[in-house]
Amino acid sequence: MAPKFLRPLTAPDAEKGQAVHFGPDRALTLDCGRTLESWTAAYMTYGRLNAERSNAVLICHALTGDQFAASAHPVTAKPGWWDTMVGPGKPIDTDRFFVICANVVGGCMGSSGPAEIDPASGQPYGLTFPLVTVRDMVRAQAMLLDALGIEKLLCVTGGSMGGMQTLQWAASYPQRVVSAVPIACAAKHSAQNIAFHEVGRQAIMADPDWHGGAYHLNGRQPSKGLAVARMAAHITYLSEAALQRKFGRTLQNPGGISFAFEPDFQVESYLHHQGLTFVDRFDANSYLYITRAMDYFDLAADHGGVLAEAFRGCKTRFCIISFTSDWLFPTVENKRIAHALNAAAATVSFVEIETDRGHDAFLLDEPEMFATVRGFLNSVAANLGVAR
Repeated sequence: MAPKFLRPLTAPDAEKGQAVHFGPDRALTLDCGRTLESWTAAYMTYGRLNAERSNAVLICHALTGDQFAASAHPVTAKPGWWDTMVGPGKPIDTDRFFVICANVVGGCMGSSGPAEIDPASGQPYGLTFPLVTVRDMVRAQAMLLDALGIEKLLCVTGGSMGGMQTLQWAASYPQRVVSAVPIACAAKHSAQNIAFHEVGRQAIMADPDWHGGAYHLNGRQPSKGLAVARMAAHITYLSEAALQRKFGRTLQNPGGISFAFEPDFQVESYLHHQGLTFVDRFDANSYLYITRAMDYFDLAADHGGVLAEAFRGCKTRFCIISFTSDWLFPTVENKRIAHALNAAAATVSFVEIETDRGHDAFLLDEPEMFATVRGFLNSVAANLGVAR
Protein backbone atom coordinates (compact mmCIF):
# COMPACT_ATOMS: atom_id res chain seq x y z
CA MET A 1 0.00 0.00 0.00
CA ALA A 2 1.38 3.44 -0.93
CA PRO A 3 2.17 5.87 1.91
CA LYS A 4 -0.75 8.15 2.75
CA PHE A 5 1.13 11.36 1.95
CA LEU A 6 1.58 10.44 -1.72
CA ARG A 7 -1.39 12.32 -3.12
CA PRO A 8 -1.52 14.97 -5.85
CA LEU A 9 -1.57 18.62 -4.84
CA THR A 10 -3.64 20.90 -7.00
CA ALA A 11 -3.80 24.69 -6.92
CA PRO A 12 -5.78 26.23 -5.47
CA ASP A 13 -7.18 23.74 -2.94
CA ALA A 14 -8.74 25.00 0.28
CA GLU A 15 -7.79 21.86 2.23
CA LYS A 16 -4.32 21.13 0.90
CA GLY A 17 -3.17 24.64 0.19
CA GLN A 18 -1.89 26.11 -3.04
CA ALA A 19 1.03 25.50 -5.36
CA VAL A 20 2.97 27.48 -7.92
CA HIS A 21 4.45 25.50 -10.80
CA PHE A 22 7.60 26.96 -12.36
CA GLY A 23 8.75 26.13 -15.89
CA PRO A 24 12.12 26.46 -17.65
CA ASP A 25 11.80 30.25 -17.69
CA ARG A 26 11.99 30.16 -13.87
CA ALA A 27 14.35 27.21 -13.41
CA LEU A 28 15.81 26.65 -9.94
CA THR A 29 19.61 26.39 -9.95
CA LEU A 30 20.88 24.54 -6.89
CA ASP A 31 24.10 24.75 -4.91
CA CYS A 32 25.05 21.24 -6.03
CA GLY A 33 25.34 22.54 -9.60
CA ARG A 34 22.20 20.94 -10.95
CA THR A 35 19.09 22.77 -12.15
CA LEU A 36 15.41 21.93 -11.74
CA GLU A 37 13.96 23.05 -15.07
CA SER A 38 10.44 22.35 -13.86
CA TRP A 39 9.56 22.53 -10.18
CA THR A 40 6.76 23.24 -7.73
CA ALA A 41 6.43 25.23 -4.51
CA ALA A 42 3.47 24.24 -2.31
CA TYR A 43 2.32 26.72 0.29
CA MET A 44 -0.43 27.96 2.60
CA THR A 45 -1.46 31.52 3.45
CA TYR A 46 -3.34 32.92 6.41
CA GLY A 47 -4.83 36.41 6.76
CA ARG A 48 -4.94 39.10 4.09
CA LEU A 49 -2.21 40.99 2.27
CA ASN A 50 -2.78 44.73 2.75
CA ALA A 51 -2.91 47.23 -0.12
CA GLU A 52 0.67 48.34 0.53
CA ARG A 53 1.88 44.72 0.61
CA SER A 54 3.74 45.57 3.79
CA ASN A 55 2.29 43.07 6.27
CA ALA A 56 3.70 39.78 4.94
CA VAL A 57 5.25 37.34 7.44
CA LEU A 58 7.08 34.25 6.19
CA ILE A 59 7.15 31.20 8.45
CA CYS A 60 9.85 28.61 7.75
CA HIS A 61 9.19 25.08 8.95
CA ALA A 62 11.49 22.63 10.73
CA LEU A 63 12.75 19.23 9.55
CA THR A 64 9.50 17.30 9.83
CA GLY A 65 7.17 20.26 9.34
CA ASP A 66 5.27 21.45 6.28
CA GLN A 67 3.18 24.33 5.00
CA PHE A 68 0.28 23.59 7.37
CA ALA A 69 1.47 25.84 10.17
CA ALA A 70 -1.97 26.98 11.31
CA SER A 71 -4.48 24.69 9.61
CA ALA A 72 -5.45 21.06 9.89
CA HIS A 73 -3.01 18.63 8.29
CA PRO A 74 -4.65 16.89 5.31
CA VAL A 75 -3.22 13.47 6.25
CA THR A 76 -3.41 13.40 10.04
CA ALA A 77 -6.26 15.94 10.54
CA LYS A 78 -4.28 17.30 13.50
CA PRO A 79 -4.07 21.07 14.10
CA GLY A 80 -1.29 23.00 12.42
CA TRP A 81 2.17 22.52 13.90
CA TRP A 82 2.30 26.20 15.01
CA ASP A 83 -1.38 26.64 15.73
CA THR A 84 -0.46 28.06 19.16
CA MET A 85 1.56 30.87 17.54
CA VAL A 86 -0.33 31.74 14.35
CA GLY A 87 -3.96 32.80 14.01
CA PRO A 88 -6.49 35.52 14.85
CA GLY A 89 -5.41 37.31 18.01
CA LYS A 90 -2.38 35.06 18.46
CA PRO A 91 1.25 36.29 18.64
CA ILE A 92 1.50 36.20 14.85
CA ASP A 93 -1.93 37.73 14.41
CA THR A 94 -3.59 36.83 11.12
CA ASP A 95 -6.12 39.62 11.69
CA ARG A 96 -3.19 41.96 11.14
CA PHE A 97 -0.53 40.04 9.20
CA PHE A 98 -0.50 38.05 5.98
CA VAL A 99 1.29 34.79 6.77
CA ILE A 100 2.93 32.54 4.16
CA CYS A 101 4.35 29.10 4.90
CA ALA A 102 5.87 26.99 2.13
CA ASN A 103 6.85 23.34 2.05
CA VAL A 104 10.62 23.29 1.46
CA VAL A 105 12.16 22.01 -1.75
CA GLY A 106 13.06 18.41 -0.96
CA GLY A 107 9.92 18.03 1.16
CA CYS A 108 7.00 15.68 0.66
CA MET A 109 3.84 17.76 0.86
CA GLY A 110 3.63 19.07 -2.68
CA SER A 111 6.89 20.93 -3.24
CA SER A 112 9.41 19.32 -5.57
CA GLY A 113 11.26 16.55 -3.81
CA PRO A 114 12.27 12.89 -4.13
CA ALA A 115 8.65 11.68 -3.76
CA GLU A 116 7.39 13.84 -6.63
CA ILE A 117 7.20 12.81 -10.28
CA ASP A 118 10.23 13.47 -12.47
CA PRO A 119 8.81 14.96 -15.71
CA ALA A 120 11.59 13.29 -17.69
CA SER A 121 10.75 9.73 -16.58
CA GLY A 122 7.16 9.92 -15.39
CA GLN A 123 8.29 8.14 -12.20
CA PRO A 124 9.06 9.45 -8.69
CA TYR A 125 12.52 11.02 -8.54
CA GLY A 126 13.79 8.91 -5.65
CA LEU A 127 17.54 9.40 -5.30
CA THR A 128 17.80 10.96 -8.76
CA PHE A 129 16.48 14.17 -7.18
CA PRO A 130 19.42 16.54 -6.64
CA LEU A 131 20.77 17.22 -3.15
CA VAL A 132 19.52 20.51 -1.76
CA THR A 133 20.78 22.99 0.83
CA VAL A 134 19.10 25.41 3.20
CA ARG A 135 20.16 28.17 0.80
CA ASP A 136 18.34 26.34 -2.02
CA MET A 137 15.21 26.20 0.14
CA VAL A 138 15.40 29.95 0.73
CA ARG A 139 16.13 30.65 -2.95
CA ALA A 140 12.98 28.72 -3.87
CA GLN A 141 10.94 30.65 -1.30
CA ALA A 142 12.20 33.94 -2.72
CA MET A 143 11.06 32.86 -6.18
CA LEU A 144 7.67 31.89 -4.75
CA LEU A 145 7.30 35.32 -3.16
CA ASP A 146 8.24 36.92 -6.49
CA ALA A 147 5.42 34.93 -8.10
CA LEU A 148 3.04 36.14 -5.37
CA GLY A 149 4.09 39.74 -5.92
CA ILE A 150 5.61 40.17 -2.45
CA GLU A 151 8.82 42.17 -2.64
CA LYS A 152 9.50 42.69 1.08
CA LEU A 153 8.77 40.71 4.23
CA LEU A 154 7.82 42.38 7.47
CA CYS A 155 9.25 39.36 9.26
CA VAL A 156 10.78 35.94 8.66
CA THR A 157 10.65 33.45 11.50
CA GLY A 158 10.92 29.77 12.32
CA GLY A 159 12.42 27.33 14.80
CA SER A 160 15.17 24.74 14.38
CA MET A 161 15.70 24.28 10.62
CA GLY A 162 13.17 27.08 10.25
CA GLY A 163 15.57 29.26 12.22
CA MET A 164 18.38 28.27 9.86
CA GLN A 165 16.25 29.39 6.92
CA THR A 166 15.48 32.63 8.75
CA LEU A 167 19.20 33.37 9.13
CA GLN A 168 19.82 32.44 5.48
CA TRP A 169 17.07 34.83 4.40
CA ALA A 170 18.73 37.70 6.26
CA ALA A 171 22.12 36.82 4.77
CA SER A 172 20.96 36.20 1.19
CA TYR A 173 18.18 38.80 0.86
CA PRO A 174 18.77 41.46 3.53
CA GLN A 175 17.01 44.11 1.46
CA ARG A 176 13.82 42.03 1.51
CA VAL A 177 13.70 41.26 5.24
CA VAL A 178 12.62 43.99 7.65
CA SER A 179 12.90 41.76 10.73
CA ALA A 180 13.86 38.21 11.61
CA VAL A 181 13.06 35.94 14.57
CA PRO A 182 15.29 32.83 14.49
CA ILE A 183 14.27 30.46 17.29
CA ALA A 184 16.25 27.57 18.79
CA CYS A 185 18.77 27.28 15.98
CA ALA A 186 22.43 27.71 15.09
CA ALA A 187 24.52 29.24 12.31
CA LYS A 188 25.96 25.81 11.53
CA HIS A 189 25.10 22.23 12.32
CA SER A 190 27.24 20.71 15.05
CA ALA A 191 29.18 17.47 14.79
CA GLN A 192 26.82 15.91 17.35
CA ASN A 193 23.76 16.84 15.32
CA ILE A 194 25.32 15.52 12.11
CA ALA A 195 26.02 12.26 13.97
CA PHE A 196 22.41 11.90 15.11
CA HIS A 197 21.22 12.51 11.56
CA GLU A 198 23.56 9.88 10.18
CA VAL A 199 22.16 7.30 12.59
CA GLY A 200 18.66 8.08 11.28
CA ARG A 201 19.73 7.91 7.65
CA GLN A 202 21.46 4.58 8.17
CA ALA A 203 18.34 3.17 9.84
CA ILE A 204 16.30 4.11 6.76
CA MET A 205 18.83 2.80 4.26
CA ALA A 206 19.22 -0.48 6.17
CA ASP A 207 15.50 -1.22 5.86
CA PRO A 208 15.02 -3.95 3.20
CA ASP A 209 12.05 -1.99 1.83
CA TRP A 210 14.24 1.03 0.98
CA HIS A 211 15.38 -0.59 -2.31
CA GLY A 212 18.13 1.94 -2.90
CA GLY A 213 15.62 4.77 -2.64
CA ALA A 214 13.34 3.31 -5.36
CA TYR A 215 10.68 1.96 -2.98
CA HIS A 216 7.94 4.10 -4.58
CA LEU A 217 8.08 1.86 -7.64
CA ASN A 218 6.93 -1.00 -5.39
CA GLY A 219 4.25 1.06 -3.67
CA ARG A 220 6.10 0.64 -0.40
CA GLN A 221 8.04 2.69 2.14
CA PRO A 222 10.89 1.68 4.50
CA SER A 223 8.54 2.24 7.42
CA LYS A 224 10.55 0.41 10.06
CA GLY A 225 13.73 2.30 9.28
CA LEU A 226 11.93 5.64 9.10
CA ALA A 227 10.18 4.96 12.41
CA VAL A 228 13.52 4.20 14.10
CA ALA A 229 14.99 7.40 12.62
CA ARG A 230 12.07 9.37 14.04
CA MET A 231 12.41 7.69 17.44
CA ALA A 232 16.11 8.53 17.69
CA ALA A 233 15.56 12.12 16.57
CA HIS A 234 12.62 12.65 18.89
CA ILE A 235 14.80 11.94 21.92
CA THR A 236 16.98 14.90 20.92
CA TYR A 237 13.95 17.20 20.81
CA LEU A 238 13.22 16.62 24.50
CA SER A 239 15.20 17.11 27.69
CA GLU A 240 16.10 14.57 30.35
CA ALA A 241 14.04 16.56 32.84
CA ALA A 242 11.00 16.49 30.55
CA LEU A 243 11.31 12.75 29.97
CA GLN A 244 11.71 12.13 33.69
CA ARG A 245 8.74 14.34 34.55
CA LYS A 246 6.49 12.80 31.92
CA PHE A 247 7.51 9.14 32.12
CA GLY A 248 10.23 8.37 34.65
CA ARG A 249 10.50 4.58 34.89
CA THR A 250 6.72 4.04 34.86
CA LEU A 251 5.80 0.65 33.44
CA GLN A 252 3.38 0.26 30.56
CA ASN A 253 1.80 -2.72 32.31
CA PRO A 254 1.09 -2.21 36.03
CA GLY A 255 1.41 -5.97 36.46
CA GLY A 256 5.19 -5.76 36.18
CA ILE A 257 7.97 -6.30 33.68
CA SER A 258 7.48 -8.77 30.85
CA PHE A 259 10.96 -10.29 30.63
CA ALA A 260 10.64 -9.78 26.85
CA PHE A 261 11.53 -7.15 24.26
CA GLU A 262 8.12 -5.57 23.87
CA PRO A 263 7.83 -2.06 25.36
CA ASP A 264 7.88 -2.43 29.15
CA PHE A 265 8.28 1.25 29.97
CA GLN A 266 5.89 4.05 29.04
CA VAL A 267 8.74 6.02 27.48
CA GLU A 268 9.36 3.11 25.11
CA SER A 269 5.70 2.98 24.12
CA TYR A 270 5.73 6.75 23.56
CA LEU A 271 8.68 6.51 21.17
CA HIS A 272 7.08 3.63 19.28
CA HIS A 273 3.95 5.75 18.84
CA GLN A 274 5.99 8.69 17.58
CA GLY A 275 7.70 6.46 15.01
CA LEU A 276 4.55 4.70 13.80
CA THR A 277 2.50 7.88 13.33
CA PHE A 278 5.35 9.66 11.56
CA VAL A 279 5.58 7.18 8.67
CA ASP A 280 2.01 7.94 7.60
CA ARG A 281 2.81 11.57 6.80
CA PHE A 282 6.47 11.70 5.78
CA ASP A 283 8.58 10.34 2.95
CA ALA A 284 11.72 8.43 3.88
CA ASN A 285 13.82 9.88 1.06
CA SER A 286 12.72 13.39 2.01
CA TYR A 287 14.02 12.64 5.50
CA LEU A 288 17.41 11.79 3.98
CA TYR A 289 17.48 14.93 1.86
CA ILE A 290 16.35 17.39 4.50
CA THR A 291 18.65 16.08 7.22
CA ARG A 292 21.54 16.34 4.73
CA ALA A 293 20.59 19.94 3.97
CA MET A 294 20.76 20.73 7.67
CA ASP A 295 24.14 19.00 7.97
CA TYR A 296 25.56 21.13 5.14
CA PHE A 297 24.37 24.37 6.73
CA ASP A 298 27.28 26.63 7.72
CA LEU A 299 26.45 30.29 7.24
CA ALA A 300 30.01 31.49 7.87
CA ALA A 301 31.60 29.13 5.33
CA ASP A 302 31.11 31.50 2.38
CA HIS A 303 32.49 34.42 4.37
CA GLY A 304 35.97 33.25 5.28
CA GLY A 305 34.64 31.45 8.33
CA VAL A 306 33.63 34.76 9.94
CA LEU A 307 29.92 34.70 10.77
CA ALA A 308 29.67 38.46 11.23
CA GLU A 309 30.59 38.93 7.56
CA ALA A 310 27.41 37.10 6.55
CA PHE A 311 25.44 40.00 8.07
CA ARG A 312 27.73 42.92 7.22
CA GLY A 313 25.60 45.94 6.28
CA CYS A 314 22.37 44.09 7.08
CA LYS A 315 19.56 46.46 8.14
CA THR A 316 17.28 43.66 9.32
CA ARG A 317 16.15 43.88 12.94
CA PHE A 318 16.67 40.60 14.81
CA CYS A 319 15.15 38.92 17.86
CA ILE A 320 16.88 35.64 18.78
CA ILE A 321 15.14 33.20 21.10
CA SER A 322 16.65 30.16 22.85
CA PHE A 323 15.59 27.74 25.60
CA THR A 324 17.59 26.78 28.67
CA SER A 325 17.02 23.01 28.33
CA ASP A 326 17.61 22.77 24.56
CA TRP A 327 20.68 20.58 24.13
CA LEU A 328 20.14 20.07 20.39
CA PHE A 329 20.59 23.79 19.64
CA PRO A 330 21.84 25.09 23.00
CA THR A 331 21.79 28.69 24.13
CA VAL A 332 25.52 29.06 23.46
CA GLU A 333 24.91 28.50 19.72
CA ASN A 334 22.15 31.10 19.67
CA LYS A 335 24.37 33.55 21.53
CA ARG A 336 27.07 33.10 18.88
CA ILE A 337 24.57 34.41 16.34
CA ALA A 338 23.78 37.40 18.54
CA HIS A 339 27.49 38.14 19.02
CA ALA A 340 28.11 37.94 15.26
CA LEU A 341 25.20 40.33 14.63
CA ASN A 342 26.62 42.73 17.22
CA ALA A 343 30.00 42.54 15.48
CA ALA A 344 28.27 43.38 12.18
CA ALA A 345 26.58 46.39 13.84
CA ALA A 346 23.14 44.86 13.28
CA THR A 347 20.15 45.57 15.52
CA VAL A 348 19.61 42.50 17.68
CA SER A 349 17.89 41.47 20.89
CA PHE A 350 18.33 38.12 22.61
CA VAL A 351 15.91 36.24 24.88
CA GLU A 352 16.66 33.00 26.74
CA ILE A 353 13.51 31.31 28.03
CA GLU A 354 13.60 29.16 31.16
CA THR A 355 11.89 25.82 30.46
CA ASP A 356 12.54 22.10 30.93
CA ARG A 357 10.81 21.15 27.66
CA GLY A 358 13.95 20.99 25.54
CA HIS A 359 14.20 21.83 21.86
CA ASP A 360 10.51 21.16 21.23
CA ALA A 361 9.63 24.15 23.44
CA PHE A 362 9.32 26.32 20.33
CA LEU A 363 6.31 24.24 19.27
CA LEU A 364 4.63 24.27 22.67
CA ASP A 365 2.67 26.62 24.90
CA GLU A 366 5.45 28.88 26.18
CA PRO A 367 3.91 32.18 27.37
CA GLU A 368 7.26 34.03 27.47
CA MET A 369 7.99 33.06 23.88
CA PHE A 370 4.50 34.17 22.83
CA ALA A 371 4.91 37.52 24.60
CA THR A 372 8.35 38.04 23.06
CA VAL A 373 7.21 37.32 19.50
CA ARG A 374 4.01 39.36 19.89
CA GLY A 375 5.83 42.37 21.33
CA PHE A 376 8.66 42.28 18.81
CA LEU A 377 6.42 41.87 15.78
CA ASN A 378 4.01 44.58 16.91
CA SER A 379 6.94 46.94 17.49
CA VAL A 380 8.35 46.30 14.01
CA ALA A 381 4.90 46.78 12.47
CA ALA A 382 4.34 50.02 14.37
CA ASN A 383 7.68 51.39 13.20
CA LEU A 384 6.64 50.73 9.60
CA GLY A 385 3.15 52.13 10.10
CA VAL A 386 1.42 48.81 9.45
CA ALA A 387 -2.13 49.36 10.65
CA ARG A 388 -3.69 47.28 13.40
